[in-house]
This record gives sequence, structure tokens and C-alpha cells, in this order.
Amino acid sequence: MPSTHYRQHGRRSWRRDALVRHWRDRLGMQEYSPVADELVRNAQAGGDSGMFMKFHEFADRWNSQSLAKQFLLTGGLVSFAAMILVGSFVTNLIEAAVTRNSAATTALYVDSVIAPLLPDMQTNQMLGDTATRALDETLGQGALGDRLVSFKLWRRDGTILYSSDKSLVGKRFHPNENLQAALAGRMTAQFHGIGDDVGRITEQASGKPLLDIYNPILQPWSGKVVAVSEFSEIADQFQQSLDQARLHSWLAVALFTLAFFLALSVIVYRGSQTIDSQRQVLRQRVEELSTLLEQNRALHTRVQRASKRAAALNESYLRRIGADLHDGPAQLIALASLRLDGAALTDPANSGPAREHEIVTIKENLDEAMREIRRICKGLILPHIETAALPEILRMAVHAHQHHTGTTVDLFTSGASPQLSASARICIYRFVQEALNNSYRHAGGIGQRVTQTSQNGHIIIEVADRGPGFDPASVRPDGLGLAGLRERVESLGGRFIIESSQDGTKVTMSLEVDEMEPA
Repeated sequence: MPSTHYRQHGRRSWRRDALVRHWRDRLGMQEYSPVADELVRNAQAGGDSGMFMKFHEFADRWNSQSLAKQFLLTGGLVSFAAMILVGSFVTNLIEAAVTRNSAATTALYVDSVIAPLLPDMQTNQMLGDTATRALDETLGQGALGDRLVSFKLWRRDGTILYSSDKSLVGKRFHPNENLQAALAGRMTAQFHGIGDDVGRITEQASGKPLLDIYNPILQPWSGKVVAVSEFSEIADQFQQSLDQARLHSWLAVALFTLAFFLALSVIVYRGSQTIDSQRQVLRQRVEELSTLLEQNRALHTRVQRASKRAAALNESYLRRIGADLHDGPAQLIALASLRLDGAALTDPANSGPAREHEIVTIKENLDEAMREIRRICKGLILPHIETAALPEILRMAVHAHQHHTGTTVDLFTSGASPQLSASARICIYRFVQEALNNSYRHAGGIGQRVTQTSQNGHIIIEVADRGPGFDPASVRPDGLGLAGLRERVESLGGRFIIESSQDGTKVTMSLEVDEMEPA
């Protein structure tokens, strides 16, 4: 028993945690919230947590549908309900109007036939034999006799003065609503279809649709109601007319509702299509903006890293230039200065040939220093590439390397020559220059190759060799060679890739043409 209790408690706890997570997700809450916990407690207190979840799952599915589908479902139900209500209301109005008009026509006809046969009902409270026989003869023959099922003549106190059913004559009944209305001066009518409960045995036995008419009989000179004639008319044609009127009214209401619903559906569908297309375009734009934002963030990070790296590289370049000047020309000039102060020139005892030899040596040291200075300056100054096209820049870099090292470099170019900014030209020239220098130093210049291609709006330049290769991970991040090239390329938004194996090394740079400002 205890284990069963713990299992049941664990299941309830699991369901409760699932509900809390569900409401926390719906409310956008990251941490525990008493609001979600209170909603769950309310749902569980009602004992319908499952129905609670199903209702909100249904609401989620409903909200995921398009506007057109939602309108077709809700609008269809509302239009159908409105059609039923309007149709019933209009049908009732038409039925009442048709019944009233038909009854008025029949009542006028009956009144024109019956009224002359009646005595003065103001002075005579009962009908005489003469009036009774005249009514029997009139109501029992001719067109009127064929149409009437029953006829009664009521006095104001509810007494039946005359009836086609002789057993009712002289009896007094409490007036019903229709009789009271007729006594008040209003003609009333009520239609009974086949199978309806008429409430009277004689009329019920006819088995035909009946139209009950209560018509007030007025005193000619005073206009007072002195009696009421009640008669039931066979209403076969009336029922046909009424059925046609009902059918036409329902068809009219249905067609109007359908046309109205279809017109609204077309408008809502077009609006839904417009909203969906705009939502799709907006979603695409948001995705594009998100992608651009991520790219801008990545580029901003790279630019920041490149800026920091550029400052460090500048210091490193200055230190290297200082080291080159110190180890090369400065040493030669210092040696020449020492020789100028040496005994070979300052001692008068030295012979002329020894002095001339010392002067020649000093001159050679100074010439060597000048050559070193020119070499350093030549490495700092780029050739004239401001107006050169991309293939010409590559040829100048390759030619300069071949001239300095005496090695051979294969050059392959393809694709159109795009307009490049000055920074892009310098980056490409320095990339080829430094990559070829590394290839010469570490691979002996074996199989050197420079390849330029264009692909998908990008300029791709590869410098490769067939040397023994190296481990790219061994490149020091604070170095001046490949690390400096990476920072230079990435500062322009490009990509820098090193691939090396025992079969050789390939260094690749890629720049997007659209992102580079033309010169």
C-alpha cells in the first residue's frame, strides 16, 4: 500500500510539473512563477486538468490556422444560425400576412352573405326559427357550404346563438383569446395544418387543413360589436399558397445569406492572402536582418580583433625594421667609423698603400650599408599599383619574387577583373608577396604556384608549393608572417585559409567584391 501511494503521488506530481511548464511557456516565464502555479492549482481543484490542457491545445491549434479558415468556420456557423433566425422570422411574418389577408377576404364574403340574414342583435338576444332556417339553408348549399366545415355565432357573453352542430346551441363557454380579440373589434385567424390538434371533434374529423376565422359583427349605425361569427374553412389552396410562400421566403433568405457569406469570404480570403504574403515577406526580411545582424556582429568582432592586432603588428614591424637597421647598416657604419679612427689612417708611420687599402675597405663598408638601407626601403615601399588591374598586380608580385630569389613561379588567372579599392590592392599584393617569401624560406621555392579565380562574387587567390609542409597550429598568433596576413585579410571582411600536408602547402584568401569600395 505505501508503494502504491508513492506511485500515485509521483504521477500527480509529474502531471502538475508538466502543467506548470506548459503555463510557464505560454506566459513567457523563464523561472518559477506563482502565477503559473496558481493556474495549475485552479485547474486541478476543478478536477479537469486534462480538459484544461486539451482546451488550450485546441486554442493553440485554432490560432495556428489562417484567417480565411477561421472565418470560414466561425462565419459559416454564424451565417447558418442567422439564416435560421431570419428565415423563421420572415416566414412567420409572411405566414401571418397571408393568413390575415386570406381570412379578411373570406370574412368579407361570409359577412356579405350572413349579415343580411341576422336580426337586430342589439334587441334580439336569441335567433328566431326563421333566421335559423335561413342560415341552415345558406350554409348547407352552394360554394359557401362546400368550403365551410363549421359555423358558430357567438353572443358577447359567450353564448352560442347558432352552430352547425345543433348540440352546442344555447350553451355558454368562456371566450378564448381569438374570440376575445374579435369581441374587441379585431378580426383574427388561425391556420391548422393536417395532423394539427384543432381541439374540436368536428373540425378534427375533417382530415383537411383548416382556417379558423373569428369575425366581429358590427351594428351598422353605431359600429358596435354585437356578435362574433366563427367559421372553419377548408384551406387546401391556402395551404399550397402558404407552402409556396414559405419555400420562396426560405430560398430568398438562404440565397441572400449565401451570397453575403460568399462575398465576405472572398474579401476575407483576399485579405488573408495579403496578410499571409506580407507575413511571409516580413518573416523573410526578419530572417535576412537576423542573418545580416549576425554577420555584422561577426565582422565587428573581427574588425575589433584586427584593429588590436594591427597595433601590435605595427609595433612588431617597427621592431623588425629597427632590428634590420641595427644588425645591418648600423653595424657596417659603426665598423667604418672605427676604421676611420684606426691606426691605419691616423698613424703617420703607415705607408701609402696601407692607408689606401683601409680607405677602400671603409668605402666598401659604407656601400654595403647603403645597399642594406636601399633593400630595407624597397621592402617598405610598394610598386605603383594604384591604377593596376588585378592580373597586373599579381604579375608584379610574382616578377618581384622571381627577381629577388631566382626561382620560378607559375601564375594562372581567370575571370573578369573587378574594380578594387586601394586597401584591397595592397592586401592582395602583400598576401602574394608574403606567401611566396614563406614558400621560398620553408619549401625552397619548389613548385610555387599562384592561382586567381572568381566564384559567386568572390575573388579567390591561392599560393601553393610542393614543399614538406608544416603544422598550421604551430603558427604563432603574434608573428609577423602568416598571422599578419590573416589579420590583413580579415580586416577587409575576407577569409584566410591555410592547408598543409606532406605533399605541400596552400594558402588561400577570399574577398567579396560587393563589400569592397571601388577605387
